[in-house]
Formats: sequence, structure tokens, C-alpha cells
Amino acid sequence: MAQPKVLLLIETSRAYGRKLLYGITKYSRLHGPWTFYLEPGGMTWSLPNLANWGVDGIIARIPSSKAVSQLIPPGVPAIAIAIKEVIAGYPNILGDCSAIGVMAAEHLLDRGFKNYAFCGFNDMHWSDDREKSFVERVTQAGFNVHQYNRPRFRFERYWNKEQLSLINWLKSLPKPIGIFTCNDDHGQHVTEAAKAAGIYVPDEIAVLGVDNDELFCELCNPPLSSVALDAPAAGYAAAELLHKMMMSRKSAKNYNNIYVKPTHVLTRQSTDVLAVEDKVVADAVRFIRDSKHVIQVSDVANSLAMSRRNLELRFQKAIKRSIHQEIKRVRIEQITKLLIDDSMTITQIASKLGYADFAHISRYFKELKGITPSDFRRQHRKPE
Repeated sequence: MAQPKVLLLIETSRAYGRKLLYGITKYSRLHGPWTFYLEPGGMTWSLPNLANWGVDGIIARIPSSKAVSQLIPPGVPAIAIAIKEVIAGYPNILGDCSAIGVMAAEHLLDRGFKNYAFCGFNDMHWSDDREKSFVERVTQAGFNVHQYNRPRFRFERYWNKEQLSLINWLKSLPKPIGIFTCNDDHGQHVTEAAKAAGIYVPDEIAVLGVDNDELFCELCNPPLSSVALDAPAAGYAAAELLHKMMMSRKSAKNYNNIYVKPTHVLTRQSTDVLAVEDKVVADAVRFIRDSKHVIQVSDVANSLAMSRRNLELRFQKAIKRSIHQEIKRVRIEQITKLLIDDSMTITQIASKLGYADFAHISRYFKELKGITPSDFRRQHRKPE
């Protein structure tokens, strides 16, 4: 087969699309090369004549099943990036919404909230799926979830009109409350509506988005916490699958969907809060989070000049877990972030966090995550 010509209709104005492209180009460098035609906006109006160009494969944002015939010539292998609905008859790139919703719920539950809410789009399949998973996990923990209902008509969804709906909804919610939004864009909408309503973030409402578009999250005020997705790995897997499809020419129905998995929550100011009434427990958790070295339960109790038993009882009552469990949870969160976001070796990470050696941190991480730090880093670290 001659050098394949691949059409990419992938939006590049957001980090999600750019990270998918990182993975695709990495595969092409290792197993290609391929010739690409890229439409950065993911739009179609300036496409070449695909028949004359001789396109061999397509990875494209497809808004609906009705648009398939306009974007994919008959017989051309293609992978869909589903927007409003899953595209039947083709492998789709989809967010692992079940895992995303659970990770978001765990993040807010760890902060001790008694009140929860979800804010999303009621005409997007991925938003509905994230909401379902989030609600199931929060309900399992014994709490209810308040849900935002978008205005029914399109003209009511222009920002100057919908912001008023969001303001009224936020005012009606019990406080303090943890709010999960379907993506970073909606997270920004919620934080802006909160400011307009005179509601403080994160003291009264904590807001969590999805995608971890770093520039976008930092532009929010306060900066937005977000569930990070492993889009580079999904992009690589999509390119690998497209290669198989181009070589075999089997029906697209014979191939499975590709799922973009969440890796961790990048905590920024919008959820940097502990919503517990017991100030002693709040101080203890802050001590655990701020510790720069390995600590034991006795260190936490000593920092507050309290008996270990008394503090354990207050922990269980306030946040439904032991001091030791909280130490492990915070430690794993720190290790995970450093494995993904930092250029340090695993030995350097062990030293930074106060572990004796590489083997110690490796055993500790595998015990709780079920995977070694080295394997986790290979799967999830940022693209070069």
C-alpha cells in the first residue's frame, strides 16, 4: 500500500482534540508515515474533493448519523468522534463516561460534602452518561443529586439568557454543595454564574469539570478543577485501528469502539475545600495534604495534640474513613499526579515524597492501584 492519505476532522480549539492528534501523529511516526489533511475546526466546507485526493481513511467529528453520507465516501474506512449521538455502523471514539462519573463523585465525596449537583447538556449522549454514573455513585454513598435542566428552546440558551437560569438554579441549591459539570466549558459557565449571583467558589459551591484543558481551566476565576482524560492514548489506539481497517478493508461493523479513560483529577482552587463541620478533622486533613514526607497516624494525632482514638472516632463520623485511609488516598493522589505531569524519574518521585527507595514506592502504588508506577506512567503520561 502506498503512503496512506488520512483525513482528520478534529477540532483543535480545545485540548481534547489536540491530545487526540498527539496520539495519532505518534502512531504515524512509528508505523507510517501517513499523509494528513487536517481541518483544525473539525468543519467540512473547505475539504478537498475526496475522490480525486484518494483518501484512504478518515477520523472525523460527526455531529449525527444524518451527516455520515456527507463526510464518509462509500467504502472508505472511518472512525467517528461522536458528538450528539453514537454513530451506528462505525467504531466510535467515546469517553469512558462510567469511569469519569465515578472519579468525579469520588473527588467531591472525599471533600466531605453532604449536598451534590450535576450540570450538563440534555441533548448530548456523553453528558447523560456522565450524569448517570455520577448520580449512581453519589446515591450509593447515601446522598441525593440536584440536576440542572437547561432551557427547552434554543433561543433561551444564548448566554445572556441562560446565565439567568443558571443563577436562579445556583441560588436554589443547599450550601455548601459539590457540583460536577459535564465538561470544562460548562464548569466555566457555572463559576461565572456564581460570581454574578454573589455565591462564593469554592466556599459555598465547589465546581469540577472534565477534559483538563489547562489553559481554559486557568482562565476560569477561580481556576477550575477538572477530570483529566487520556486522549493521547485514545488517539494512538484510533490510528492503530484505522491502520488495521485500511489494510483489511473489512466492514467497519467488525471493530469495537475506543474509550477515552480518565486518569486523575487535577485539583485547582474551585474544589480546594473541605466541607466538614468538625474543624479538628479539617485541620487534620490539611496536615495530611500539606505533609512533604511520609507520615503515620500518630504524626497526625500529635500535630493536633489529641489522642489517636479520639481523632479516629471524629474522622469516621465526619468523613466516613480512617486516618490511615486518608493518608493512603492523599499519597496515591500525589504519586499519580507526579507520574503523569512531571518529568522526574520514579526514583526522584520516591525521594521527593519521602520514600526509602524505588521498590518501596512501587509496592505501595501497586497495592492500591493494581499496576506498577512504570506501567501506569507508560499508559498515561503526557505526550512528548
